[in-house]
Amino acid sequence: MSQQTFSVEIEQIEDYRFSVHFAPGDLTTDEPPPRGGGVGPDPAQLLAAAVTNCLMASLVFCLAKARVPGRPLKSRAQGRLERDEAGRLRIAGIDVVLIAPHATPRCLELFQNYCVVTESVRRGVPVAVVVTDEQGQILHSHGDNAP
Repeated sequence: MSQQTFSVEIEQIEDYRFSVHFAPGDLTTDEPPPRGGGVGPDPAQLLAAAVTNCLMASLVFCLAKARVPGRPLKSRAQGRLERDEAGRLRIAGIDVVLIAPHATPRCLELFQNYCVVTESVRRGVPVAVVVTDEQGQILHSHGDNAP
């Protein structure tokens, strides 16, 4: 099985505000008040956007392959936060509505299977975490793939 990689760099601006550097451009994220200033999307919103965007892209791809004309798709997503047994907030679910009146039954049957992000999130994605100092010395590591 071949493996592809992608990367994102994040830098703290101040408090809970961060600058996210993607290959094509940057994005400012922030936590909502009272912790942050709410000047950008928070990580939970980014996850919902990633899930929804991937679903839309998969459906667009299927419709294009089927040569189905139509107006641009629209969507909305709503995340649910709940507290776990320790009282910490966790994403309990993401509800996505895709508005695609021109979708074919075949595409509706198939498109979710090709959504990399949604299918990964549904299964649970292993995350390795390494904390280093400025010289790269490992201060902490956690996870299956962490050094």
